[in-house]
Amino acid sequence: MPLPFLTADRAFDQAADEALPFEDRDRWRRPYRPGPWRVGAAALLLLLTSYVLVAAVIITVAGTPRAGAICFGAALLVIACALRLLRVGTWVSARGVRQVGFFRTRTASWEPGVSVRTVQQPVRWLGLPRSVQGQALLLVRSDRVQEYVTPLMTTHNADFLARTEAFDRAADKIEAWAAEHRRAA
Repeated sequence: MPLPFLTADRAFDQAADEALPFEDRDRWRRPYRPGPWRVGAAALLLLLTSYVLVAAVIITVAGTPRAGAICFGAALLVIACALRLLRVGTWVSARGVRQVGFFRTRTASWEPGVSVRTVQQPVRWLGLPRSVQGQALLLVRSDRVQEYVTPLMTTHNADFLARTEAFDRAADKIEAWAAEHRRAA
């Protein structure tokens, strides 16, 4: 039985990967979807927040408004952490590439001396100290030493763990953005 709300003129999953022609190219955008590990961790944090908010209401009703306010503030902090966790990743625009971390954001413009390439190297597994063999997307600058380059994204981070095809598509998109905007600069 066909479902008419899912069968429009094109396939349902195909439309998600194509950029719309009227979208603003100067807006920062992530050229891939957040991975299941990142979304799952944020969902667990938000679940924890719901319990902390219920505890804040119970504590406030029980007669300790100051402790309830502290509990409510902790819930707001956990919500902010979950939202920041969802924002982490690599973002691109016509101005450059931006690597958003949990505590720090770095931006590099598309200059003629900047290139983006995929290399095979040891990468960190889910950001932990353990290293495994994988692929990394590197931002290479001609004016800097290339020994200690931090990868923009890897095959074993929270967005691409066990999703090598998604990593390949995202790396290709970012490399295409770099090539297109380096020529325009």
